[in-house]
This record gives sequence, structure tokens and C-alpha cells, in this order.
Amino acid sequence: MSVSIYYRARRAQPLTGAESAAVESVVAARAESFPYDDEEGLDLYGPGGDGDQDDQIIAGSTKLPGGDPGRWLPVTAHVLDSVTELRRAVGGAQWHVHMDDLDVPWDETEGYALPGMRDEALAAELGGLCDTPGEQDG
Repeated sequence: MSVSIYYRARRAQPLTGAESAAVESVVAARAESFPYDDEEGLDLYGPGGDGDQDDQIIAGSTKLPGGDPGRWLPVTAHVLDSVTELRRAVGGAQWHVHMDDLDVPWDETEGYALPGMRDEALAAELGGLCDTPGEQDG
């Protein structure tokens, strides 16, 4: 079973040129800093993708890693941090971010985050779940 993070922003006015450039900049910078070459990162739909509605200005999704639990938290944190940057770059929009049926809460200080997302002990414990031969990537 796969889990994905979905994100979308809506507002009556389309992106301005400056906002479009800011979105492109965020996407490029976050792709450069993504921790794994073989996992899906921030993935924005192109125009017409996801059956967008007239007021949808940004939309996308990211499939989270399924095989290695130790990768789940770093990928989740990276994607939610990326969406946080997008939200801060595009003002006046109504955002909806969720993991399948679970809404991801917004916090003005922290941005989008899930409980335990930055817990190093939890990440180490999850990474240890794949410490048996043949289950790790490398």
C-alpha cells in the first residue's frame, strides 16, 4: 500500500510573474537538496493536471517511500518543508495539504509538520527496522 502527500493552493487571481519565478526557484532548490535520488520528491502538476479548477494555482503530490521505513521521515520532512516554502512564496491562497485522508496541519512558525517528523530517535529506530540482510538499498 502506498501513501502520498497531496498539496494544492487556490485563489481567484493567477500566479504573478514574480510568484511563478519564486515557485520555480523553490522547486529547483528543493530538488537539489532532496536526500534520495531514487525516491519521488516535490512533484507539481502541470497546467490541466489533476483536473484543476479555475482557481487552482498550484497542485501536486509525492508518493512516500514504501520499502525502507528509515526513508519515510526524511522524505516526509523534506516534502512538507518544500510545501511550506511554496506557501510562504505565494500569498493570499487557500492551501490544502494532506496524506491520503489525514490533513497536515499548518503552523505559522513551523509550517507544515507531523508529530515526530523531526525526531532523530524515531528516525534511527525506523532505519533500524531494515537492518536485516537483503532489506537495505546499499
